Amino acid sequence: MIEIKHPKELARLRRLALAAQGLLQTQPYGRGLPGARKAINHIGYVQIDTISVVERAHHHVFHSRVPKFEPAMTNQMLLDGDIFEYWAHAAAFLPSADFRFSLPYKHAIKSGQTHWYRTPDKKLMRELLARIRSDGPIRSRDIETSGAKRAGWWNWKPAKKALEQLYMEGDLMVSDREGFQKTYDLTERVLPSHINSQPPSVEEFAAYIVDQQLRCHGLVSLKGLTYRRRNAELRKAVKALVNERLVQRDLEQVRVSNGEVFVLQTGALERPFPRLNSRMLILSPFDNSVIQRERLKALFHYDYQIECYVPAAKRRYGYFCLPLLYRDEFIGRMDCKAHRKSRQLEIKSLYFEQHSFDEDAVTTAFINAVTQFCHFQQCDTVSVTNVHPKYLTQHLCSALRSLG
Repeated sequence: MIEIKHPKELARLRRLALAAQGLLQTQPYGRGLPGARKAINHIGYVQIDTISVVERAHHHVFHSRVPKFEPAMTNQMLLDGDIFEYWAHAAAFLPSADFRFSLPYKHAIKSGQTHWYRTPDKKLMRELLARIRSDGPIRSRDIETSGAKRAGWWNWKPAKKALEQLYMEGDLMVSDREGFQKTYDLTERVLPSHINSQPPSVEEFAAYIVDQQLRCHGLVSLKGLTYRRRNAELRKAVKALVNERLVQRDLEQVRVSNGEVFVLQTGALERPFPRLNSRMLILSPFDNSVIQRERLKALFHYDYQIECYVPAAKRRYGYFCLPLLYRDEFIGRMDCKAHRKSRQLEIKSLYFEQHSFDEDAVTTAFINAVTQFCHFQQCDTVSVTNVHPKYLTQHLCSALRSLG
C-alpha cells in the first residue's frame, strides 16, 4: 500500500486520472467525427441529459475532448452504428463494441430479477412489437399524443411505458434521434451484424469492467468500479479479480489523505504523463471525470454538487454550475445560461475556489475557455453578473466585453 502524503504525489495521481480521461492534451483522440468515435471508445460512455440551459451534456462531454466536434456528430455515430443508446448508471451513449455487456441488465429486467416497470403490460408489448416488426420503426412522438385513443393506435401513456419496457428488455433499440424524439426499431435490424451479441459470463463481465475503468480513469476504488451497479454477484467477481491481480502484482494500491483506497496498474505513476498546459476547461456537470463526486473530492479536494435538483432557496452556487478545470486542479465553477434567440451567453455567477494562483494567468485561461464555450453555444456575446472573489469583477467584465 502506497501512502499518498506529499502534494507532489497527489499531483501525480491527479495527472494520471486526467490523462486517462483525455483532459490534459488538446486533442488526445483526434478531431471531428473520427475523434469523437475514438473518444467514446476510450471513456466508455457519454451520459445523455435533458437539461438545455447550455448545450446538452452528451455534446458537451465530446466538446471538452474533441476539437471541431459538432453536436450533429453524436446522432451520426448512432446512425452509423458506432454507438448505441442504453442505460449505464444513467441513460447514455455507449460504444457498439461493448454491446454484449448491456445484455446482463436486459436479461435481468426481462426475467423479472429486477424491474423497470413493476407491472409491464405484456399484451400491449406484444402488440407493439408485432406492429414494429410488420410496419417498421416507430417514433416516440407517434405515441406521445394527448387525448383519447386514436383509431388503430393505443392510449399514449400505457404505449409509451410498453415501448420503454421493450427497449430496456433489449427487444428494441434506438435507431435514430431528433433532439429528444427517439425512433425505435427491432434490435436485429439496428445492431450491426459484426457486433458480438453473445452474453458475457460473470468473469468476463468483471474483467471488462476492471480493464475499462482502469483505462478511462487511471485509478479506481472498489466502489467506483461498480458505480451504481446493484448486481451482487458481479460486485463479488470484480472484488475477487482485483484481489487476484493485487496478489499477482499486476495492480497496486494507494491511499489518499481521507483514507480512500484506489487501485492502479503497477508502475503507472512512474510512466511519463502529458505535460501540463495553462488552458482551462469548462466541463459538464455530467462529465465522466466528475460524475463520481466522492472520488472527485478525495482526489481533487473539490466538493461539487449539481444544484438543479436542489430547491432554489438552498442553492449555494446556482441552478447548473459547470466545473472549471485549470491545469490539474478544479479551480472554480460557473453558473450560466445560453439565450439562443439573442445569441448571448449569460454568466449568472462565476466562483473561483480559495486557491493561491496566478490571477493574470487564470483570468487569461478563463477568457480563452469562455470564448470557445460561447461559440459552442452558438452565442456571439458574453455577460457576467456576479464574480467571486469580487475584486476580479472589473478585470473579467472588461475582458468579456471585448468579446462582443
